Amino acid sequence: MDRTKCLVIGSGPAGYTAAIYASRANLSPILIEGMQPGGQLTQTTVIENFPGFPNGITGPELMDNMRQQAVNVGADVRSGVVTDVDFEVAPYKVTLDDGNVIEADTVIIATGAAAKYLGLSDEVKYQGMGVSACATCDGFFYRKKVVAVVGGGDTACEEANYLASLASKVYLIVRKPFLRASKAMQDRTLNNPKIEVLFEHNAEGLFGEDGVEGVHLVKRLGQPDEEHYDLAIDGFFLAIGHKPNSDIFKKYLKTDETGYFVSTDGSGVKTVVPGVFVAGDVADSRYRQAINAAASGCRAAMEAEHYLTNK
Repeated sequence: MDRTKCLVIGSGPAGYTAAIYASRANLSPILIEGMQPGGQLTQTTVIENFPGFPNGITGPELMDNMRQQAVNVGADVRSGVVTDVDFEVAPYKVTLDDGNVIEADTVIIATGAAAKYLGLSDEVKYQGMGVSACATCDGFFYRKKVVAVVGGGDTACEEANYLASLASKVYLIVRKPFLRASKAMQDRTLNNPKIEVLFEHNAEGLFGEDGVEGVHLVKRLGQPDEEHYDLAIDGFFLAIGHKPNSDIFKKYLKTDETGYFVSTDGSGVKTVVPGVFVAGDVADSRYRQAINAAASGCRAAMEAEHYLTNK
């Protein structure tokens, strides 16, 4: 059984930043990388909105740099997946998939949130080649192009309107005959001349040679007038929600109805368990940006240091 002053669970921008700050505070942190070392950004091609890289940087390269920086300042970065936790009393116990148990005086949870997909094989095939789950991240690449957004809630409408400021045309693919978004967001979307809402439509697949060139659609699925047709697009954006990776912690920590961790104070990182902190997308249902995740990782590590000092 290993023992550490600070255990970081997760390895995206939040986890690596937390490990960097915890290392520099002499907490000798152990970081468990999880199922997807580097997090969601490892599936992103070029990142142009992370400060310090005027010519952009690829997602995998940015995560490799953060990982190496954490190692360089002393973090013990390990592969593995957390399968169980015991936050009853400190030191807290965390069990890994290899059976090893780590005792930690403080824990920083940075396990992220996974975008929900439709489940089409083409979504995997065209990942990073026209398929995206983040309009803010990738919309820049679709200036003056035609894109489609899937979803009917506030997030989908927000992303459609954001993309409309860049793209020449935005199709909003809505499964139901109505929008679930707030009235104000509905009005904004329906009155945007660049947005065409396709009610009662489902995406069946995507097509294209070296990237997305179009989407296979079905209108009024299961009805007598069911219609199948293809629509030419350059980008396909998913906006049907995210699922925070918080399940194994829920018996100890407070979450909202979707599963995002709820902070107990204005820091955004403290939880109801003293010495356990959260950072990144697993506690952020709104912004979901790398720079914001990194900032929360910094705050979590600083709060962990303050907690140990005061204790």
